[in-house]
Amino acid sequence: MKQAEREKLPPPAHDERRVFIPERIAVPPSFAALRVLSIEHLGGKTMGTSWSAKVALPRGADVASLNRGIEAVLAGVVAEMSPWEPSSALSRFNAAPGGTWHLLPDGFFKVLSAALHWAERTGGAYDPTIGALVDLWGFGPAAVAAGLPKPDAVNAAQASSGWQRVKCDVEARRVFQPGQLQLDLCAIAKGFAVDEVVRFLRKSGVANLLVEIGGELRGEGVKPDGSPWWVALETPRASQFTSAQPLDAVLALNGISVATSGDEQRYFDRDGRRYAHTIDPRTGHPVAHDLVSVTVVAEDCMTADVLATALTVFGPEQGPVFAAENGVAARFVRLDGERLVECLTPAMAVMLN
Repeated sequence: MKQAEREKLPPPAHDERRVFIPERIAVPPSFAALRVLSIEHLGGKTMGTSWSAKVALPRGADVASLNRGIEAVLAGVVAEMSPWEPSSALSRFNAAPGGTWHLLPDGFFKVLSAALHWAERTGGAYDPTIGALVDLWGFGPAAVAAGLPKPDAVNAAQASSGWQRVKCDVEARRVFQPGQLQLDLCAIAKGFAVDEVVRFLRKSGVANLLVEIGGELRGEGVKPDGSPWWVALETPRASQFTSAQPLDAVLALNGISVATSGDEQRYFDRDGRRYAHTIDPRTGHPVAHDLVSVTVVAEDCMTADVLATALTVFGPEQGPVFAAENGVAARFVRLDGERLVECLTPAMAVMLN
């Protein structure tokens, strides 16, 4: 069940479920103005998953127009950055010959610039150039042979990757294709799309909203009754383990975003081991540790999205250290035998009420 699907009810008492509340909560200018609003539910399919938007609107608002506008925003992101669309700007860049420069659309260039920033900040724990590795392990659009990749194939895919190989001409908004470089922005583009949908809705006059794409969320304003947008924090595979219930928690989304990286949705099992879709660029292999999920709370959803992936790659020891040193609000859930164990960074723990 997606987070937004589980936000229908107010949070239960503290002894049943823990509550995370950001330090900064925006107070509505007028509760009377809120009472004339009602929540409309919009949604559809995008990027291989679903999207939803809950918007508080006055009676007679043009809901159909908002839905069409959101669909147009999402179609634009797909047209620029989807590796599954052969005609997308990203696919064309990946297929381009070496030694060529390419003018990128604004959104694509913005996301790639942010991706390269975090690649440098994380020392390559996150890397937007591992498209060849993603394909090789069967998590991309390319067809792959049955069985695990051969070591030589992994080495070759790694050799064609590397964020340091990307050259950007910021003023001209161009990027250099050095040859065989395969971009993959799936760990950041979905969060960017959430931010873009929110931006569109705000420009359309919607101040109170909750937007989700595949479990990445951003909330603005409040509900018509004045309460915040409550979302349940995901704990993938929680039902399989004895300690799942104490980890239940909800977060008030009010001008902030949340993203979770876990191994529940995209993985395959082979010889008794689970191979999750998150690739460690430093090894060329799917992450091999006991982290079940990482949740990040941030000002914008693009940052939350990319950091959730980077912290997952860092793992249960290095991840919390990096997050704490950089002031990241994060929640780590790892598997300890048959139990799930939680670790909160200081910036996350301060939200706990």
